[in-house]
Amino acid sequence: MKKLLVLSAMSLSGCVVGPDYRPPVVPPTRPASSGGFAEAGGPTSSQALPTRWWQLYEDPALDRLISDALAHNPDIRAAAGSLAQARAILSEQRGARLPETGLSSSATYNRVSPGGSLAGSAIGAGRSVETDYYSSGFDASYEVDLFGGVTRAIEAARGDVDAAAAQLDAARVAIAAETARAYVQSCSIAAQRDVAGQTVELQRETLRLTRSLADAGRGTERDVRRADVLLAQSEATVPTFEAERRASLYALAALTGRAPEEIDADASRCTAPPPLHTPIPVGDGAALLARRPDVRSAERGLAADTARVGIAVADLYPSVRLLGSLGFGGTSPGNAFKPSGFSFSLGPLISWNFPNQTVARARVRQARAGADIALARFDGTVLTALREVEQALARYRGELERNAVLRRASRSSEEAAALSKQRFDNGADSFLLLIDAERDRANARGELAQSDRSVAEAQISLFKALGGGWEQAPWPQRRDLGSR
Repeated sequence: MKKLLVLSAMSLSGCVVGPDYRPPVVPPTRPASSGGFAEAGGPTSSQALPTRWWQLYEDPALDRLISDALAHNPDIRAAAGSLAQARAILSEQRGARLPETGLSSSATYNRVSPGGSLAGSAIGAGRSVETDYYSSGFDASYEVDLFGGVTRAIEAARGDVDAAAAQLDAARVAIAAETARAYVQSCSIAAQRDVAGQTVELQRETLRLTRSLADAGRGTERDVRRADVLLAQSEATVPTFEAERRASLYALAALTGRAPEEIDADASRCTAPPPLHTPIPVGDGAALLARRPDVRSAERGLAADTARVGIAVADLYPSVRLLGSLGFGGTSPGNAFKPSGFSFSLGPLISWNFPNQTVARARVRQARAGADIALARFDGTVLTALREVEQALARYRGELERNAVLRRASRSSEEAAALSKQRFDNGADSFLLLIDAERDRANARGELAQSDRSVAEAQISLFKALGGGWEQAPWPQRRDLGSR
């Protein structure tokens, strides 16, 4: 009993070996006082990113689709399952602080033949001995956390839970952005298809006029064929745009947890990308790193791997378990619980891998290397987060400038085509000049429609890089395929 008291005192004063975790220092970022990522007069503002950034588009269909994806997307559901699994592991590690207990009960029949090893008058007389034996017992053991191995295991499991929660949020960020991207792609491709259709109609009219002029002797068959070639080239783009639009709609359905053929009616009717009427709120670097789930996941993973160093170091020291058991036994059920059948045992079990600690020390080196890898990954994740935002901003600004130039070119090409047709009808210009003007107008329209799509996609890429959209998301649930 005195030894047990000593061991209890040791457990209360036991140390926790291994390094204590300290959050790493992040690289300097743009402070809010300097405007953060925003530039004066630019397409962004230094305001904080809203919780549901997609609502800036003021598009009810987009809002509904992203809410649907956050609630039912399979990738988000898988990340939620990983979080639940990590929480169960944490609960298991916390259970190591409690004694392990077990109940047992048995009934056995024994028969010893005359040639057995037991001595006795019955055996000596050449007769077998047959006995029944009934027993029941209660066993308990408790690991004394002298050197903090259990404490570090709980810390590691807690870090894994936090990392899994951040990974769930990262999945939400990715799915919200991909859903918005699929939606604006389908809308933008529909706009490109409509532009191509309008060009086709104009060129059909040009072909009709050209034939009329050729029949009247004011043109040639060569002019008719060239007009027909231009029309065919424009007509060939329409099926491609329609196929791409439907592919985006199929992707959108899958993102919301539906079968691909269950195309959303509102998305199918959309014929123009939703406009953004306000500058994109980007905040500053510090807010970005605090918001991005991948940065949080990397930091929590580093915390878990640091705790695993302590687990490995604790294996270098003795392990102490307190063991105890109570039992009753007898040759009949009635005798088993009599005082004469009572037995007990109590005492410590000390184990230590010493002096050969080659394996244990190798595991310490492995754990330390794992922590170094986690730190490098954290630094890389931070730099990646900052790089992605800067790249997305640069591409967004560049595409906006390109879009403004293409919009001016489209207006000029419309005017030039109208003037060329008027001069051709009056006999002042050749048919070659008219065809060139028609081709320039078709190219300018197509490039502007493609640029409008690129602007919308650049906005989504920037929102994704900013890492918002995971806040206030619901816990995902499975949707039966085929349900609407």
